[in-house]
Amino acid sequence: MKCILSFSAGKDSVLTLHKLKQAGHEVTGLLVMMNRALGRSWFHGIDPDLLAAIAESLGLPLLLCESAGEDYHLAMEEGLRRAAAGGAEACAFGDIDAEDNAAWCRARCEAAGLKPLFPLWHRDRLENTREAIALGYRCVVKCVRNRDLPPSLLGRALDEAVLREMAERGIDVCGENGEYHTVVLDGPLFRQPVPYECRELLDFGNITAVNIVRDAGREAGAWEP
Repeated sequence: MKCILSFSAGKDSVLTLHKLKQAGHEVTGLLVMMNRALGRSWFHGIDPDLLAAIAESLGLPLLLCESAGEDYHLAMEEGLRRAAAGGAEACAFGDIDAEDNAAWCRARCEAAGLKPLFPLWHRDRLENTREAIALGYRCVVKCVRNRDLPPSLLGRALDEAVLREMAERGIDVCGENGEYHTVVLDGPLFRQPVPYECRELLDFGNITAVNIVRDAGREAGAWEP
């Protein structure tokens, strides 16, 4: 089936893409919701240049949909209609077990005439995270909720040591409750690693994020731990 992927560039989105490919679906592109005021993706705060580099490495077109916030659902539906006009029959989402979120996604798809797909639905949260790591995806911590995790985790790639540190703090190590978000910059589906640089920390009150940018001065395929 031809499908567009609702894409955050985080670990669950990339694992969803991996599962879609395994199941034989044809992914027509990556739909990313953008914060009009900030010029970055909603929730993960990724700039368009880094998003473009990720999409290029994945070999998929990027569909950016701007929203001011209050019109988020309408902007999403418009993006889905554009995807449908381009041949998509379905939209895939990385939701795992949040029924309210899944219901919202189904409503957006219904408005756009697309079938909703949830490849990760009701899979174990920790299993998803560990599978993404085991497959070789480089999932870099992009932002943390301050009451749950320290900023010292920002810029670190998920591994068993990081997961243990998170578990010791009593949080859901999958981050499904908003404890943290990641950006994936390398892995089996990437043609080459996305070169990147971690810059300044950004304080949003209850959230701290690291500004991760594409490193144009570093050769494609190169990164440093």
